[in-house]
Amino acid sequence: MVKMRLRRMGAKKAPFYRIVVADSRYPRDGRFIEEIGTYNPLAEPAEIKIEAERAKDWLSNGAQPTDTVKKLLQIAGVI
Repeated sequence: MVKMRLRRMGAKKAPFYRIVVADSRYPRDGRFIEEIGTYNPLAEPAEIKIEAERAKDWLSNGAQPTDTVKKLLQIAGVI
C-alpha cells in the first residue's frame, strides 16, 4: 500500500520533517516515491508547506495519509 507519511530530518533534538509518498513496506527514513512537502514544528507558529496539487493527485490515486499527515493536510487546506 502507498502511504503519505513524515520522514524525519534535522539534527538531534531539532526535528524537521519532509512529507513523502512511500510504499508502506519501506522504512520510515528509507526509500520513497515522491516528496510533496515539509513540516517544521520548531518554528513559531509551525511551518507547513505542501504541494496541494500533488497531494490531491496521490489521494485520488489511493494513497493513505497517516494520522499526523492527515491533520497537516487539513491545516493546509488540502482536504
